[in-house]
Amino acid sequence: MTAPAIATAALDETAVALPVQEPARVARDSRPLRLITCGSVDDGKSTLIGRLLWDTKAVKEDQAASLERDSNGKQNDLGLPDFALLLDGLQAEREQGITIDVAYRYFSTDKRSFIVADTPGHEQYTRNMATGASTADLAVLLVDARVGLLEQTRRHATIATLMGIRQFVLAVNKIDLTNYDRSRFEQISHEFKELALSLGVRQVTAIPVSALKGENVVYDGRASMPWYEGPTLIEVLELATTRSAQTVGFRLPVQRVSRPGESFRGYQGTVAGGSVKPGDSVVILPSGMVANVTKIVTFDLVRNAAVAGDAITLVLDRQVDVSRGDTIAAIDSQPMTGLAFDAQLVALQPEGIQPGKRYWLKSGSRRQRVQVQPISQLDLNSGKWNHADELPMNAIGKVHLTFDEQAIFDAYEQNRTTGALILIDPDTNNTVAGGMITAKRAALSGIHTEDSRVILSLPADLADQLMATEIFANRREDAEVRRVTAARAIEIVDAIDE
Repeated sequence: MTAPAIATAALDETAVALPVQEPARVARDSRPLRLITCGSVDDGKSTLIGRLLWDTKAVKEDQAASLERDSNGKQNDLGLPDFALLLDGLQAEREQGITIDVAYRYFSTDKRSFIVADTPGHEQYTRNMATGASTADLAVLLVDARVGLLEQTRRHATIATLMGIRQFVLAVNKIDLTNYDRSRFEQISHEFKELALSLGVRQVTAIPVSALKGENVVYDGRASMPWYEGPTLIEVLELATTRSAQTVGFRLPVQRVSRPGESFRGYQGTVAGGSVKPGDSVVILPSGMVANVTKIVTFDLVRNAAVAGDAITLVLDRQVDVSRGDTIAAIDSQPMTGLAFDAQLVALQPEGIQPGKRYWLKSGSRRQRVQVQPISQLDLNSGKWNHADELPMNAIGKVHLTFDEQAIFDAYEQNRTTGALILIDPDTNNTVAGGMITAKRAALSGIHTEDSRVILSLPADLADQLMATEIFANRREDAEVRRVTAARAIEIVDAIDE
């Protein structure tokens, strides 16, 4: 956004100060873009967001007056207030000059609305950063131009990627302190893009910025950096895309069964993916019972359809056994169910993740007992996954999850809501890890050898499909089919894993 455009928008301060939930006066994206700022300590995250809020006129008069008062004696060289105070609201944050908790702020331009999360840079607050990243569409990762990439920079980039973020803005901050060194900016940009590629991220926009002076944040910095011809931060944010919950079919994690009277039974929850309308066929999981939708009710009306994010009460055409924690899903696009899944976790407590210990796993409204087996840990310096028997605090690891009863998940890459999880220590009730499902573990399949034959252990339905193929039919006399129990099949796979 150029300076003249900002000046025009500033004439209508009411418009830019509207809450993001209010309908816009001009055509713009209906859903706010959720973004996170992350990076190492003292890279200028809070100052950048404070400058963003200040220059988009999102700071109201009373907030500006309070900021001026709180900044007494802390003005910068330009005579401006300490913008970081707009984000650092805790007394400990102001006293120490650091960010501890996640601070959410709302602002708008004439094109769209935004929800920004300012997260801590210190390693001991990694869990807070993971919290902010879990709902973000885009990550603004700050790097001090004088210092370059640090381990915490890599940690935050990795966590953001694991949380499903695929859009990055690399803000090379404090570029003014390097005398606007173009080669330094290009060197850091190249290093980060290589890191992003190793994480599977290809959408990276690098911007040289001075958060303190506001250069390339909302207003362009061509006067100081004529060599940079790219977009400002706000221009990138206005064009960014939001994550869609439509990559899977209809999902309704049931939070409550509503029975105000004997003539009405409804199943309440927030739609976690896809859409639904009366007449659609659905399946209740884990029971597998099938029904049809007859009515969709909200707090004030009966609706013709519902989409992801809608809080609804679903009425079905027959009596089915549904309780809190069950999932109502599209019959033709069902989530994964099973007793074993693979996941990636971020350990959040000093005791880390202990192998073989039984935890409570919470996902949506469902809570289950689970046993966790660490498999590998990510080395942030090399980017390699190394074998690990346990995961210490702040470690990022891959694990196997084994459940006592049927679990219901989508892969996190397909649906954040139904693929996310937290682990709770049953002894302390502390949240010890946050993570995401990567795949269903093939607990009923495996390959092993016996004498001169290769034995395939497959689920019954898959085995039947295989035996129906032409190749199998032509060699039927050479094959031996054994029907084994699920328990025996699991033993076979466990033996392979060992």
